[in-house]
Amino acid sequence: MSCPSGSSIGLLLLLIGYAAAGPEPHLLPRAVRSSACQEHTNLHHRLDVVEKQVEDTVEKLEVELAALLDAIEAPKWRHLMDNVGKTAVDILEDPVERSQS
Repeated sequence: MSCPSGSSIGLLLLLIGYAAAGPEPHLLPRAVRSSACQEHTNLHHRLDVVEKQVEDTVEKLEVELAALLDAIEAPKWRHLMDNVGKTAVDILEDPVERSQS
């Protein structure tokens, strides 16, 4: 019979100590880990739904903004936008003062 080497004895003692210590204390039971994983998955699903809703809302607002800009640039409103050589009107100014100037 041969004599086991020092590293083999050390490995054997390490395995015995690990087995004697039992399960890791910070390791949660499988049922708890499973429910935590499910909660994590549910959270990601809800975040995906919110992200999709935000993207849809942004797309709708972009369409609305484009329609408003087109309406403002239409010929019937063009004269309000063309103020070259004219004084800008201050909408907060008192109408009486505006008519005097």
